[in-house]
Amino acid sequence: MTHPSAPRGRPRDIRAHQAILTSTIELVTELGYAATSVGAVAARAGVGKDTIYRRWSGKAELVYEAVFTETEAAPVPDTGSLTGDLTALLESLIHEFTAPAAAAALPGLLADFAAGPELQARIRSQFLAPAKESLVAVFERAVRRGETDPSVPVDLVLDTLAGAVFFHVGLVGERPTRQLATQLAAIVGRGIEAR
Repeated sequence: MTHPSAPRGRPRDIRAHQAILTSTIELVTELGYAATSVGAVAARAGVGKDTIYRRWSGKAELVYEAVFTETEAAPVPDTGSLTGDLTALLESLIHEFTAPAAAAALPGLLADFAAGPELQARIRSQFLAPAKESLVAVFERAVRRGETDPSVPVDLVLDTLAGAVFFHVGLVGERPTRQLATQLAAIVGRGIEAR
């Protein structure tokens, strides 16, 4: 999992960090995004609010990490084929976006992101960019196997995958079929396959 840079001084308590993330997921699921507060998370996690503010800039960043970084924390898929790797990645994204906490958090997070360019920049630099960098290996292997061309814009492909899941599941509210990940991987894979 990608975390904001740790401040100098006392090392971060991993148990407290996990308790904060778990409490955030529970509260967002139970109360919704708007009713979840840093104070409520701190109380449930058994930490002070200062502990949370030392690690996250505020509620939106905390909720984003708690709810939407499971896929980033998973090992990079290595199934032996580009389509297989894309399918595994998409299955993780679909699982993440269909979780109750995601459904509860998404509208409020989108509003906060739209209202805060500095928040967008922090999420991009501290969470999205490192996650994308780790997935470059999927495409490097595909190039070595001759499945795709080295000129494929990896960032754009990853945005396309995440965007399709986000739109289909998060915005439109479709219940994903068991074949959704396979279908999307095949569509994107055909679009970037070596010719």
